[in-house]
Amino acid sequence: MADQMSSRRFPLRTFLLLFVFLNFLYLLTSTGRVHTIDEISAVIQAESIALHGTTAVPQAVGSKVYYGKIGRDGQPHSAYLPGQSTAIVPWYDLGHFVLAKLPGVPAGAQDLVVSMTSTWSNATFAALAAALVLPLALAIGLTLRQGLTLAFVIAVGSPLFVYSAWLFSEPLTAALWMGAAVALFAFPEISLRRAAVAGVLIGCAMWVRPTNVVAAPVFLAAMLVRHRQRAIRATLGTAIVIGLIGVSILVRNHALFGSVIDFGYPKYAEAGRETSSFNIPWHVGIGALLFSPGKSALLFCPLALLAIPAIGRLWRRDRGLALLCGGVPLINLLFYGHYSSFEGSYSYGPRYLVPSLVLLCIALGAWFFDPPRWWRKAFVALFAIGLAVQVIGLSTNVLEDMVANHYYDARYFYQLGYSPITGQLRLIAKYMGGAPAGLGMGFDRWFLFATKAGIPMWIIGLMMAIMTAVLVVSGSLLMRTLRTSQPS
Repeated sequence: MADQMSSRRFPLRTFLLLFVFLNFLYLLTSTGRVHTIDEISAVIQAESIALHGTTAVPQAVGSKVYYGKIGRDGQPHSAYLPGQSTAIVPWYDLGHFVLAKLPGVPAGAQDLVVSMTSTWSNATFAALAAALVLPLALAIGLTLRQGLTLAFVIAVGSPLFVYSAWLFSEPLTAALWMGAAVALFAFPEISLRRAAVAGVLIGCAMWVRPTNVVAAPVFLAAMLVRHRQRAIRATLGTAIVIGLIGVSILVRNHALFGSVIDFGYPKYAEAGRETSSFNIPWHVGIGALLFSPGKSALLFCPLALLAIPAIGRLWRRDRGLALLCGGVPLINLLFYGHYSSFEGSYSYGPRYLVPSLVLLCIALGAWFFDPPRWWRKAFVALFAIGLAVQVIGLSTNVLEDMVANHYYDARYFYQLGYSPITGQLRLIAKYMGGAPAGLGMGFDRWFLFATKAGIPMWIIGLMMAIMTAVLVVSGSLLMRTLRTSQPS
């Protein structure tokens, strides 16, 4: 069934409308600010790249937010590879060179402005990841209407929605993996050119987070499963490109820190805790990532409950895509289930599993073919629950409750009984009841935060008006496309 899309012209206009619609939906629901050291580090490194042409971050030292190591060049470097920071430079430039220069913007608000625009980058990355569901849906035989439905459901019913509002690297990883999946599985055959493109995208994901390398073998295995002997050359080409990019990371490590396996992570973090080791028993880590109230993939992405049994159905239509959709989440679950920081720092739900959950949810498309009677009601119910979970997470500053109610204990070990959902619900009730909210507290939207920071209302109003107008126009054009398309 993988040749379905090749028999008809790809609806590029519809794809672009979907991308634009989701991008501006995510922009309007973005927090527009950084909350954790992971996000702050990305902005600081982007600043160094944009303004000084270096990845060194001397400005972070002494700021109480520096996390990294001194390199062999005598300069402080971030613990995080510069893949994400490089990708967000255009958004940093928008804040630094454009918005911060507008009349009336307080001189002391520049850092807030560049953090806001840098965070907006994830709206684009998340929108791209969700929009790329469409070509894969069409490739397995779904109609345009069904493909748009699946893409929208994943866009707002999975953790991709809530992570579009923050500056963690997961939306960028999801976009890169989805791009690679389209290059490899949205066409009946894998050309060497598309194989190389996929290798570049998978390799770039490793520059975003080196642990993303665990997905590479699954991509390669999926290519072979789908095309067997016909894919040997293409698979080898993808592997070579991934390998070369991997070597470039190791060369960078050696140049900066004197060892190919030294990525710049400090061995110890708060309270002497080891953050980058593999010392969590699998039954604890995997159990937490599946069933705990704060990190359960099944709770924070209820659609997974339908996606997992759909893998078998997808296998009958496209073995390679089925292996990818099932294998990447499985390998990530096993990997992070043993990782000392499986909780993903201060984060909402199973942060490290977010990109693989997007891949998993593609399997939902297999239910559209001869669905059982109960499926539609289950699909709608789980989508509604997933959407509600994301909206709750987007509502207020997640750190407020996490810090107050012991997300970590005194030794900075994650508390398995902590629930951010109930914590967020308490904060929603608190602020809806009229409790005063200081800067950064209360309902976590960029336009509210910017107002409190002294940015003129005309600037905020103009940006919101433009975003809303584009959202409405793109949404209207999408609805027109749905009305004129074949019914599912």
